[in-house]
Amino acid sequence: MDANELLRKVRRIEIKTRGLSQNIFAGEYHTAFKGRGVMFSEVREYQPGDDIRDIDWNVTARHNKPYVKVYEEERELTVMLLIDVSGSRNFGAYGDVKKEVMAELAATLAFSSIQNNDKVGVIFFSDKIEKFIPPKKGRKHILLIIREIIDFTPESNGTDIDVALKFLTNALKKRSAAFLISDFIDGHDYFSSMSIANRKHDLAAIQIYDKRDAKLPSVGLMRLRDMETGMERWVDTSSAKVRKMYEKEWYLRQQKLSSVAGKCGVDMASISTDEDYVKALLALFRRRGSR
Repeated sequence: MDANELLRKVRRIEIKTRGLSQNIFAGEYHTAFKGRGVMFSEVREYQPGDDIRDIDWNVTARHNKPYVKVYEEERELTVMLLIDVSGSRNFGAYGDVKKEVMAELAATLAFSSIQNNDKVGVIFFSDKIEKFIPPKKGRKHILLIIREIIDFTPESNGTDIDVALKFLTNALKKRSAAFLISDFIDGHDYFSSMSIANRKHDLAAIQIYDKRDAKLPSVGLMRLRDMETGMERWVDTSSAKVRKMYEKEWYLRQQKLSSVAGKCGVDMASISTDEDYVKALLALFRRRGSR
Protein backbone atom coordinates (compact mmCIF):
# COMPACT_ATOMS: atom_id res chain seq x y z
CA MET A 1 0.00 0.00 0.00
CA ASP A 2 1.53 3.33 -1.05
CA ALA A 3 1.79 6.29 1.34
CA ASN A 4 -1.10 8.29 -0.20
CA GLU A 5 -3.49 5.35 -0.16
CA LEU A 6 -2.53 4.55 3.43
CA LEU A 7 -3.11 8.18 4.44
CA ARG A 8 -6.57 8.20 2.81
CA LYS A 9 -7.50 4.96 4.53
CA VAL A 10 -6.32 6.20 7.93
CA ARG A 11 -8.27 9.43 7.46
CA ARG A 12 -11.46 7.57 6.46
CA ILE A 13 -11.25 5.31 9.50
CA GLU A 14 -10.48 8.28 11.75
CA ILE A 15 -13.54 10.22 10.58
CA LYS A 16 -15.89 7.25 11.04
CA THR A 17 -14.56 5.89 14.32
CA ARG A 18 -13.94 9.26 15.93
CA GLY A 19 -17.56 10.17 15.31
CA LEU A 20 -18.72 6.90 16.81
CA SER A 21 -16.54 7.30 19.88
CA GLN A 22 -17.70 10.89 20.47
CA ASN A 23 -21.39 10.48 19.75
CA ILE A 24 -22.17 6.91 20.78
CA PHE A 25 -19.49 5.22 22.83
CA ALA A 26 -18.03 7.93 25.06
CA GLY A 27 -20.63 7.67 27.82
CA GLU A 28 -20.97 3.89 27.56
CA TYR A 29 -17.21 3.47 27.70
CA HIS A 30 -16.88 5.58 30.83
CA THR A 31 -19.70 3.66 32.53
CA ALA A 32 -18.26 0.29 31.52
CA PHE A 33 -14.87 1.06 33.00
CA LYS A 34 -15.83 3.39 35.83
CA GLY A 35 -14.13 2.16 38.96
CA ARG A 36 -12.10 -0.44 37.07
CA GLY A 37 -8.91 1.55 37.49
CA VAL A 38 -8.83 2.26 41.25
CA MET A 39 -6.27 3.06 43.86
CA PHE A 40 -6.31 2.70 47.64
CA SER A 41 -7.35 5.85 49.48
CA GLU A 42 -8.00 5.10 53.18
CA VAL A 43 -9.71 2.79 55.66
CA ARG A 44 -12.85 3.56 57.63
CA GLU A 45 -15.28 1.69 59.85
CA TYR A 46 -17.58 -0.79 58.17
CA GLN A 47 -21.07 0.54 57.36
CA PRO A 48 -24.16 -1.49 56.45
CA GLY A 49 -24.16 -2.06 52.70
CA ASP A 50 -20.37 -2.10 52.33
CA ASP A 51 -18.91 -4.94 50.30
CA ILE A 52 -17.43 -7.49 52.72
CA ARG A 53 -14.69 -8.16 50.16
CA ASP A 54 -13.31 -4.70 51.00
CA ILE A 55 -12.77 -5.52 54.68
CA ASP A 56 -9.19 -4.84 55.83
CA TRP A 57 -8.63 -7.80 58.11
CA ASN A 58 -5.38 -6.48 59.60
CA VAL A 59 -6.95 -3.21 60.73
CA THR A 60 -10.10 -5.06 61.82
CA ALA A 61 -8.03 -7.38 64.04
CA ARG A 62 -6.21 -4.44 65.68
CA HIS A 63 -9.39 -2.54 66.52
CA ASN A 64 -11.71 -5.51 67.19
CA LYS A 65 -14.32 -4.07 64.86
CA PRO A 66 -14.65 -4.22 61.07
CA TYR A 67 -12.87 -1.69 58.86
CA VAL A 68 -13.07 -1.50 55.07
CA LYS A 69 -10.62 -0.25 52.47
CA VAL A 70 -11.84 2.78 50.54
CA TYR A 71 -10.78 3.19 46.94
CA GLU A 72 -11.04 6.10 44.57
CA GLU A 73 -11.21 5.93 40.82
CA GLU A 74 -7.99 6.76 39.07
CA ARG A 75 -8.21 9.73 36.73
CA GLU A 76 -6.77 7.71 33.89
CA LEU A 77 -6.91 4.12 32.76
CA THR A 78 -4.51 2.13 30.62
CA VAL A 79 -6.20 0.40 27.69
CA MET A 80 -4.43 -2.41 25.85
CA LEU A 81 -5.54 -3.75 22.47
CA LEU A 82 -4.33 -7.29 21.76
CA ILE A 83 -4.75 -7.64 17.99
CA ASP A 84 -4.46 -10.90 16.08
CA VAL A 85 -2.39 -10.32 12.91
CA SER A 86 -2.25 -13.97 11.80
CA GLY A 87 -2.96 -15.04 8.21
CA SER A 88 -6.64 -15.82 8.80
CA ARG A 89 -7.43 -12.12 9.37
CA ASN A 90 -7.05 -11.60 5.60
CA PHE A 91 -10.06 -13.80 4.85
CA GLY A 92 -13.35 -12.29 3.81
CA ALA A 93 -16.23 -13.84 1.86
CA TYR A 94 -19.09 -11.88 3.46
CA GLY A 95 -18.85 -8.14 4.00
CA ASP A 96 -15.41 -6.76 4.78
CA VAL A 97 -12.21 -8.73 5.29
CA LYS A 98 -11.69 -9.50 9.00
CA LYS A 99 -8.65 -7.24 9.02
CA GLU A 100 -10.78 -4.21 8.00
CA VAL A 101 -13.34 -4.81 10.73
CA MET A 102 -10.61 -5.32 13.33
CA ALA A 103 -9.02 -2.02 12.30
CA GLU A 104 -12.25 -0.04 12.63
CA LEU A 105 -13.21 -1.69 15.89
CA ALA A 106 -9.76 -1.14 17.41
CA ALA A 107 -9.80 2.49 16.25
CA THR A 108 -13.22 3.03 17.85
CA LEU A 109 -11.95 1.63 21.15
CA ALA A 110 -8.82 3.76 20.90
CA PHE A 111 -10.71 7.00 20.23
CA SER A 112 -13.19 6.17 23.01
CA SER A 113 -10.21 5.78 25.31
CA ILE A 114 -8.65 9.14 24.54
CA GLN A 115 -12.08 10.81 24.91
CA ASN A 116 -11.81 9.54 28.49
CA ASN A 117 -8.20 10.79 28.78
CA ASP A 118 -6.83 7.24 28.96
CA LYS A 119 -3.60 5.79 27.63
CA VAL A 120 -3.74 3.25 24.80
CA GLY A 121 -1.22 0.59 23.85
CA VAL A 122 -1.20 -2.30 21.38
CA ILE A 123 0.14 -5.84 21.25
CA PHE A 124 0.21 -7.29 17.72
CA PHE A 125 0.49 -11.07 17.84
CA SER A 126 0.53 -14.11 15.55
CA ASP A 127 2.07 -17.24 17.04
CA LYS A 128 4.58 -14.85 18.62
CA ILE A 129 4.65 -11.21 19.73
CA GLU A 130 5.04 -9.27 16.49
CA LYS A 131 5.09 -5.74 17.91
CA PHE A 132 4.43 -3.93 21.17
CA ILE A 133 3.37 -0.28 21.18
CA PRO A 134 3.59 1.05 24.77
CA PRO A 135 0.54 2.94 26.13
CA LYS A 136 0.42 6.67 25.46
CA LYS A 137 -2.17 9.41 25.10
CA GLY A 138 -3.18 11.69 22.25
CA ARG A 139 -4.52 11.78 18.72
CA LYS A 140 -1.09 11.49 17.14
CA HIS A 141 -0.51 8.23 19.01
CA ILE A 142 -3.93 6.88 17.98
CA LEU A 143 -3.26 7.66 14.31
CA LEU A 144 0.05 5.80 14.59
CA ILE A 145 -1.83 2.80 15.97
CA ILE A 146 -4.40 2.91 13.13
CA ARG A 147 -1.64 3.12 10.51
CA GLU A 148 0.06 0.09 12.05
CA ILE A 149 -3.19 -1.89 12.19
CA ILE A 150 -3.87 -1.24 8.50
CA ASP A 151 -0.36 -1.65 7.12
CA PHE A 152 1.42 -3.97 9.55
CA THR A 153 3.04 -7.02 7.98
CA PRO A 154 3.66 -9.87 10.45
CA GLU A 155 6.63 -12.20 10.26
CA SER A 156 4.47 -15.25 10.94
CA ASN A 157 1.00 -16.37 9.79
CA GLY A 158 0.20 -18.65 12.74
CA THR A 159 -1.91 -17.95 15.84
CA ASP A 160 -1.10 -18.47 19.51
CA ILE A 161 -3.36 -16.52 21.87
CA ASP A 162 -1.56 -18.01 24.87
CA VAL A 163 1.62 -16.13 23.89
CA ALA A 164 -0.23 -12.79 23.70
CA LEU A 165 -1.96 -13.21 27.06
CA LYS A 166 1.27 -14.19 28.83
CA PHE A 167 3.01 -11.15 27.35
CA LEU A 168 0.19 -8.89 28.60
CA THR A 169 0.47 -10.34 32.09
CA ASN A 170 4.24 -10.01 32.25
CA ALA A 171 4.84 -6.74 30.35
CA LEU A 172 2.28 -4.49 32.06
CA LYS A 173 2.75 -3.99 35.77
CA LYS A 174 -0.21 -1.64 36.13
CA ARG A 175 -3.75 -2.99 35.87
CA SER A 176 -5.31 -2.24 32.49
CA ALA A 177 -8.53 -2.72 30.54
CA ALA A 178 -7.54 -5.15 27.78
CA PHE A 179 -9.41 -6.09 24.60
CA LEU A 180 -8.39 -9.33 22.90
CA ILE A 181 -9.43 -8.98 19.23
CA SER A 182 -9.15 -12.17 17.17
CA ASP A 183 -11.07 -14.70 15.10
CA PHE A 184 -9.97 -17.25 17.73
CA ILE A 185 -8.98 -19.85 15.14
CA ASP A 186 -6.30 -21.30 17.37
CA GLY A 187 -5.50 -24.90 18.26
CA HIS A 188 -3.46 -23.99 21.34
CA ASP A 189 -4.74 -24.10 24.91
CA TYR A 190 -5.01 -20.63 26.45
CA PHE A 191 -7.34 -21.25 29.41
CA SER A 192 -4.70 -20.82 32.13
CA SER A 193 -3.15 -17.69 30.62
CA MET A 194 -6.60 -16.11 30.06
CA SER A 195 -7.58 -16.77 33.65
CA ILE A 196 -4.33 -15.27 35.00
CA ALA A 197 -4.53 -12.27 32.64
CA ASN A 198 -8.09 -11.50 33.69
CA ARG A 199 -7.17 -11.61 37.38
CA LYS A 200 -4.41 -9.07 36.86
CA HIS A 201 -6.19 -6.99 34.22
CA ASP A 202 -9.79 -6.38 33.12
CA LEU A 203 -10.02 -8.51 29.99
CA ALA A 204 -12.71 -8.61 27.30
CA ALA A 205 -12.67 -10.85 24.22
CA ILE A 206 -13.99 -9.72 20.83
CA GLN A 207 -14.30 -12.33 18.09
CA ILE A 208 -14.39 -11.20 14.47
CA TYR A 209 -15.47 -13.98 12.13
CA ASP A 210 -16.68 -14.53 8.59
CA LYS A 211 -19.84 -16.57 8.00
CA ARG A 212 -17.82 -18.82 5.71
CA ASP A 213 -15.86 -19.80 8.83
CA ALA A 214 -19.08 -21.33 10.13
CA LYS A 215 -20.83 -22.69 7.06
CA LEU A 216 -19.96 -23.88 3.55
CA PRO A 217 -22.23 -23.17 0.57
CA SER A 218 -23.37 -26.04 -1.63
CA VAL A 219 -21.51 -25.14 -4.83
CA GLY A 220 -19.80 -28.39 -5.80
CA LEU A 221 -16.02 -28.75 -5.74
CA MET A 222 -14.30 -25.92 -3.90
CA ARG A 223 -10.61 -25.36 -3.25
CA LEU A 224 -10.03 -24.38 0.38
CA ARG A 225 -6.79 -22.75 1.46
CA ASP A 226 -5.59 -22.44 5.05
CA MET A 227 -4.38 -18.84 5.20
CA GLU A 228 -2.09 -19.60 8.13
CA THR A 229 -0.36 -22.76 6.88
CA GLY A 230 -0.84 -22.24 3.12
CA MET A 231 -2.16 -25.80 2.74
CA GLU A 232 -4.84 -26.32 0.09
CA ARG A 233 -7.37 -29.06 -0.52
CA TRP A 234 -10.38 -29.69 -2.72
CA VAL A 235 -13.68 -30.19 -0.93
CA ASP A 236 -16.97 -31.42 -2.38
CA THR A 237 -19.37 -28.89 -0.87
CA SER A 238 -22.35 -30.57 -2.56
CA SER A 239 -21.97 -33.36 0.04
CA ALA A 240 -24.31 -32.78 2.98
CA LYS A 241 -21.99 -34.88 5.13
CA VAL A 242 -19.01 -32.63 4.35
CA ARG A 243 -20.98 -29.47 5.10
CA LYS A 244 -22.28 -30.94 8.34
CA MET A 245 -18.77 -31.89 9.48
CA TYR A 246 -17.55 -28.38 8.68
CA GLU A 247 -20.38 -26.82 10.71
CA LYS A 248 -19.77 -29.23 13.59
CA GLU A 249 -16.10 -28.25 13.75
CA TRP A 250 -17.13 -24.59 13.95
CA TYR A 251 -19.74 -25.34 16.61
CA LEU A 252 -17.25 -27.23 18.78
CA ARG A 253 -14.70 -24.42 18.47
CA GLN A 254 -17.33 -21.86 19.50
CA GLN A 255 -18.42 -24.00 22.43
CA LYS A 256 -14.83 -24.25 23.62
CA LEU A 257 -14.32 -20.49 23.28
CA SER A 258 -17.54 -19.71 25.14
CA SER A 259 -16.66 -22.20 27.88
CA VAL A 260 -13.13 -20.87 28.36
CA ALA A 261 -14.28 -17.22 28.46
CA GLY A 262 -17.09 -18.06 30.88
CA LYS A 263 -14.88 -20.00 33.28
CA CYS A 264 -12.29 -17.22 33.23
CA GLY A 265 -14.94 -14.54 33.87
CA VAL A 266 -14.16 -12.78 30.59
CA ASP A 267 -16.92 -10.79 28.85
CA MET A 268 -17.18 -11.63 25.17
CA ALA A 269 -18.70 -10.34 21.93
CA SER A 270 -18.84 -12.28 18.67
CA ILE A 271 -19.19 -10.17 15.53
CA SER A 272 -19.63 -11.24 11.92
CA THR A 273 -17.84 -9.26 9.19
CA ASP A 274 -21.15 -8.54 7.44
CA GLU A 275 -22.87 -7.01 10.48
CA ASP A 276 -22.54 -3.61 12.13
CA TYR A 277 -20.12 -3.95 15.03
CA VAL A 278 -21.60 -0.90 16.78
CA LYS A 279 -24.56 -2.78 18.24
CA ALA A 280 -22.41 -5.65 19.54
CA LEU A 281 -19.83 -3.31 21.05
CA LEU A 282 -22.50 -1.23 22.78
CA ALA A 283 -24.02 -4.42 24.22
CA LEU A 284 -20.58 -5.44 25.54
CA PHE A 285 -20.07 -2.03 27.18
CA ARG A 286 -23.54 -2.04 28.73
CA ARG A 287 -23.11 -5.59 30.02
CA ARG A 288 -19.91 -4.55 31.77
CA GLY A 289 -21.38 -1.29 33.02
CA SER A 290 -24.36 -3.06 34.64
CA ARG A 291 -22.18 -5.31 36.79
